Amino acid sequence: MKPIAHMICWLLLLLSTPVFSQEKITDGVSGKAHPRLLLMKGEEAQVKRAIDQNPDLKRVHNLLLEASDRICTAPPLEHKKIGKRLLSVSREAIRRIFFLSYAWRMTGNKTYRDAATQQLLTISSFADWNPTHYLDVAEMTMAAAIGYDWLYNDLSPDSRKKIEDAILEKGIRTSFDSKYNYWLKVENNWNQVCNTGLAYGAWAIYESDPQQCSQVVRRAIESIKIPMKQYAPDGAYPEGYGYWSYGTTYNVFFLDALEQLTGSDEGLSALPGFLKTADYFQHMIAPSGLPFNYADSGPGAESNGAMLWFAKKLKRSSLAWNELQYLRNEKNKKALEGDRFLPTLLVWGKQLTQANVAPPEKTFWEGDGASPVVMMRTSWTNPDALFLGFKAGSPFVNHAHMDEGSFVFEADGVRWGMDFGMQNYESLESKGLNIWQRTQNSQRWTVFRYTNYAHSTLTFDDSLQRMEGVTAITRYGSHPEFSFAQSDLSPVYKGQVKQAIRGVALKDKAYGVIQDEIETGNHPVTMQWRMLTSANVEIKSSSEVVLKKNGKTLRMQILADQPVTVKTWSTAPLNDYDAPNPGTLLVGFETKLPASSSKRFVVRLVPEKNVSKVDATIVPLKDWK
Repeated sequence: MKPIAHMICWLLLLLSTPVFSQEKITDGVSGKAHPRLLLMKGEEAQVKRAIDQNPDLKRVHNLLLEASDRICTAPPLEHKKIGKRLLSVSREAIRRIFFLSYAWRMTGNKTYRDAATQQLLTISSFADWNPTHYLDVAEMTMAAAIGYDWLYNDLSPDSRKKIEDAILEKGIRTSFDSKYNYWLKVENNWNQVCNTGLAYGAWAIYESDPQQCSQVVRRAIESIKIPMKQYAPDGAYPEGYGYWSYGTTYNVFFLDALEQLTGSDEGLSALPGFLKTADYFQHMIAPSGLPFNYADSGPGAESNGAMLWFAKKLKRSSLAWNELQYLRNEKNKKALEGDRFLPTLLVWGKQLTQANVAPPEKTFWEGDGASPVVMMRTSWTNPDALFLGFKAGSPFVNHAHMDEGSFVFEADGVRWGMDFGMQNYESLESKGLNIWQRTQNSQRWTVFRYTNYAHSTLTFDDSLQRMEGVTAITRYGSHPEFSFAQSDLSPVYKGQVKQAIRGVALKDKAYGVIQDEIETGNHPVTMQWRMLTSANVEIKSSSEVVLKKNGKTLRMQILADQPVTVKTWSTAPLNDYDAPNPGTLLVGFETKLPASSSKRFVVRLVPEKNVSKVDATIVPLKDWK
């Protein structure tokens, strides 16, 4: 019997080892004094020191207090959905509670404390946090968790109990219902946001139900690895600028708390590509301050406290460069006040005690992945610098458009070649459209902004790009006088042409080049070359178009192996559900390609002041180097 008993004990020990290892992760929370999330107890002094030494952070601090004063007199939040979403209420709850809790901790003004408490009790009294659209629950849980943790020592026992119960019943426990928790297995931002929001709830009220709270955190550590794999190999986030801000910021929230509370992030930040993503995001901002807004991204930039976390983590203060430029622009004050995560600029930026941060060194960034991209520029400090952003990938990627081969181009502080980015989801869903089905004939591709017709790319025979096509950055080079990237776009034009290769470049730091080499199959094809712009357009000839905006001029020079018809296309809505696109049009050319032919088309985008610098030589794409 002894050997059997010994074996049973050994097996039990073996089976229990990973459980005990995981328990150690969350057991470290129990007994840790509040506040214990983001800004630990006593760390207010570090923030105050940074505010005193860094005028940029002082500006954020003052803005937070001004905004908190306005929040104190704002009408209470209500459980009002827009379509299927409560999300706008959840996000406003985070903004109010995060701002007010910060203001209370930094000033000791009881008005802020009382207002924050009232906001917490309001959302706790809601009938539910809308689990049928689970992002709403995740963000509301995040709001409640931050407020509960940061105000814990000043909440009455009754208020504490109400907030604890809400986090448990409306947040944590709903996440174990299979009707709602499909996000545990997805590879997009939903996973990052939902796991993080629930984990913050668990960390905040851990002592209320240690077993279930521990389970939430252990589950999150494993589940969040799924979307984190999407950063491999180079950090290019598949869903673009806007969803980087959402998914990655929440991912950083999770890693930050996990490491602070347990001393380890369980190796998550070391997953391939994750730490590299800071460079991706930094290079996405053009000299104008606007982002390369491909896919479902909005047209404007925003502040991102997560970049200050990366700057601290990687010990590279230059990663804060864009955020500081954004803060210094008075035009962004209103947007900053609306940023629910604004306090993270101080929480994660408190190490930036010096006002001077050097600009990034590299002017070229290339990243492989589900949505490969290249960004190149001629300067970080000259607002008139050239910038060219170029993307490949597939329309099948989450939140993607049919925009393979598209580009944005800036010079002289003007965005000449642009991207619409996203259309408001509710404006489409309210008309009965299913915009989330990803098939060639889905309703998503009836929306103008989502199609190749509305992007700065190629169209053949008025056909859509192929949903199943996957394109890559096939070649690239970064040299002072010639930075370039190329992509074989043939997979998204399967059945339309035999081969379509596009190369984009910045030449002699003076102008941009878009070069297409097309090989047709056994039938003729009509090709349309389009660039989306908000400039005024004047067609001069079959080889030149003049664009003017903000007192600046750009010359579009067209060189083709065969005659082309230079033209413009309207961006007016095609359907009653399409968004209006005032002040924009598509400019380019159309041509009929013969069957079994190979043709080359070169478009130079030349600022007026640099026309004399144009090199007339045309180099085949295979010889670019």
